[in-house]
Amino acid sequence: MRRTTLSLTLTAALTLGGCDFAPHYVRPALPVPPTLPAASPDPSAVDPADVAWRDFFTEPRLQKLIELALANNRDLRIAVANVAQSRAQFGERKAELFPTISASGSATFEKQSRGQLATQGVPTSGVSTPRRIDIYQGSIGISSWEIDLFGRLRNQSKEAFETYLASEEARNAAQVLLISEVATAYLTLGADQAGLAVATATVTSNRTMLDLARTRLKVGTASELDVRQAQTSYESALADSARRKTLVAQDLNALQLLVGAAPPAELLPNGLPENGATIPHLPVALPSMVLLRRPDIAEAEHKLRAANADIGAARAAFFPTISLTAALGTLSPALSGLFGSGNGNWSVEPQATLPIFDFGKNAANLRYSKASRDVAIAQYEKAIQTGFKEVADALAQRATIGDQLAAQTGLQEAAAASLRLSDLRYRTGVDPFLTVLDAQRTLYSAQQTLVTTRLTEQSNMVELYRSLGGGLR
Repeated sequence: MRRTTLSLTLTAALTLGGCDFAPHYVRPALPVPPTLPAASPDPSAVDPADVAWRDFFTEPRLQKLIELALANNRDLRIAVANVAQSRAQFGERKAELFPTISASGSATFEKQSRGQLATQGVPTSGVSTPRRIDIYQGSIGISSWEIDLFGRLRNQSKEAFETYLASEEARNAAQVLLISEVATAYLTLGADQAGLAVATATVTSNRTMLDLARTRLKVGTASELDVRQAQTSYESALADSARRKTLVAQDLNALQLLVGAAPPAELLPNGLPENGATIPHLPVALPSMVLLRRPDIAEAEHKLRAANADIGAARAAFFPTISLTAALGTLSPALSGLFGSGNGNWSVEPQATLPIFDFGKNAANLRYSKASRDVAIAQYEKAIQTGFKEVADALAQRATIGDQLAAQTGLQEAAAASLRLSDLRYRTGVDPFLTVLDAQRTLYSAQQTLVTTRLTEQSNMVELYRSLGGGLR
């Protein structure tokens, strides 16, 4: 009967917690247009977040570099450790919902002399030796378990759970960012290598023109001014070549930091990939709702849910806190009889605490929780607006980059033809040497701009991958 009473008490306590003062969560409306720019809803389109990065990045060397970065990058390791921390904190909060059951055992041995017995009023007649008293005790019980009648602990657990989910999304965002940064660093290194190759070729070409000008000066068909102009172009090309060598070295350092180790030489680019490093395009005919799958936006929403749960915990603080201490045990003067019949005992001690005067502490905590929720809403909406802008910018660039690349290619071809004609006319004495120098500068500028435009085109696909959420598989 005693054990049945204790079981009923515990069962009732476990089923009482039903109140929840957290506001009903409603996802805020998207503060952006319903569709992405220059796109219309298309249910058959593939969500970019479902395009695995291994399928998106098609350049084999880049794929291996990304794998190295995912294994070694320290920022990503920090993000993973943060997830582990949040998971552990959630486990701690969740455990508070349940009673802590502990068992204990003790033994007391006491020997009393005739004098002690007399002092205690125990008759000592016939007692010739000290009396020994042995007491063995064992118990199992619950200590100060808070019965979550008003949802305070449940909302704290929910807040910890949403924080844990937010940390997972932060890790996902860190991975998407890392992948895009490695790809961008790889392409930038390739572009600077291509730019260095153009500068090196220009140094050689200008050196040839300088030698030609000096030769013509010796035979009297050129002036000292021609030589100085050719030398100016040559020295300028040397300086730009040295600057581009620095850029290549710095690009390599940046790539090494992202990868987390020195990248093997066989995985380094050799100029920009001719066919690009990614798939040709991403499906963008999608509604703005796809932005909700961006890890940073999902992280912001989990933080908003956590703030919503905090309000419930703050409201529950106005109501009584009910805790329960219970124990079921046995007591015997002999160890062999400890679990015998008639030695059992039990106790149940419920306790309620109601805040009366806290000088506004709970009210201030509730106001703080509501203000934190408002901040989380604004941050969530800002994350969506930022994501929309990033996608819109990438799409705007994508819409015109093809025309830019075609025009820049045509400009380079025209500049190369102009240089050939100018050189021929100079050698035949039709045009002055300054015309050749102008043609050289125009061609060099067109070549370097073409490299930059190709980098922009390929980097634009990487930005679309990142801004649309990126595939994590």
